[in-house]
Amino acid sequence: MPLDTTTLERIQEALRREKLDGWLFFDHHQRDALAYRVLGFQPASHVTRRWYYMIPASGEPVGMVHRIESGMLNALPGEKIKYSSWSEQQATLGTLLKGCKRIAMQYSPLCAVPYVAMVDAGTIELVRSNGVEVVTSAELICEFEACLSAAQFESHMEAGRRTDVVRAGAFEFMSARLATGVSEVAVADWVRAEFAKAGLYTDHGPIVGVNGHAGDPHYEPVPETSSPIRPGDLVLLDMWAKLDQPGACYYDITWTGFVGEAPEHIHRTFEIVSGARDAAIAAVKSAVSAGRAICGYEVDDACRNHIRAAGEVEYFVHRTGHSIGEEVHGTGANMDNLETHDVRRILPGSLFSVEPGLYYKDYGVRSEIDMFVSATEAIVTGEMQKSLLRIG
Repeated sequence: MPLDTTTLERIQEALRREKLDGWLFFDHHQRDALAYRVLGFQPASHVTRRWYYMIPASGEPVGMVHRIESGMLNALPGEKIKYSSWSEQQATLGTLLKGCKRIAMQYSPLCAVPYVAMVDAGTIELVRSNGVEVVTSAELICEFEACLSAAQFESHMEAGRRTDVVRAGAFEFMSARLATGVSEVAVADWVRAEFAKAGLYTDHGPIVGVNGHAGDPHYEPVPETSSPIRPGDLVLLDMWAKLDQPGACYYDITWTGFVGEAPEHIHRTFEIVSGARDAAIAAVKSAVSAGRAICGYEVDDACRNHIRAAGEVEYFVHRTGHSIGEEVHGTGANMDNLETHDVRRILPGSLFSVEPGLYYKDYGVRSEIDMFVSATEAIVTGEMQKSLLRIG
């Protein structure tokens, strides 16, 4: 739905709150999917020329389009100024920026938040040449692109209910076929078939990792690498799916099991990982209940410090969690103080994973849940693994 009056007013209120003179959108060849999602339109034809769209903190938006694609922004409110030559483009951009001292764009200093770093460096230089300070739109993206509507949240919850059924069935599938033989790829194929039956969609996956393969966080089985599942094996199952309908949001979980009775060191690893998960959950819940803002890096710290106290932090090699939306890796705040220092706030309407893991040469353990934050509470949105599963 194209930018309406209510959304425009909300954006302008946010710009004034952040002491910004405007939010400048820019695209060429449809490189910035965020711009189209926030502005709520899809181009009617290929975007072969540059367009700009300025939403000021007050007043009417103004667009800028090339004359051979003059209707590109017709779905959006405000005047559209046309240009043809490069010199006319630069002069017209100066008109859009007149009176502005500080604006937001899809830019991230030092590429700290790559999900938002959509505008090329040369365009940033061009805007700055007009005497304008460019700041990141990362927090604005969180607010206007990564916070779920009520319908999106319900789509996530329904996807979770269906995915949890498939997840339980997958471990039953393994148990029932141990005697006759079952492999990683057979389980993955079964999961995808069950997703289709349940009206679920996934872009790839799932991860089914046995022993050393579970120690590779992004391993996915293929026939050439697939391992059999046998007594004495650890199995990690990471699944993500959403309803097969427009606008649906993903549900993303990881559970770990052992075929037979697991040795003590495997149980200890699971206890460390699940304790770290629970520490992150508690940090988010405490902040929300107290009405205190909490940033992604703080959640990562709570989780990672638990593993650090257990002496295993060198084996926790990825961030604690990621934003979730219509893509399984969304554009909101990540729970991260390792790969990036994510200072974005976890805003009401945020959906994200918490998924600590420990990865060794011969096995790995991860426990992943999803959390949703409203203005008054933070919840885990699906079933949560309390202890290591016994398979068979």
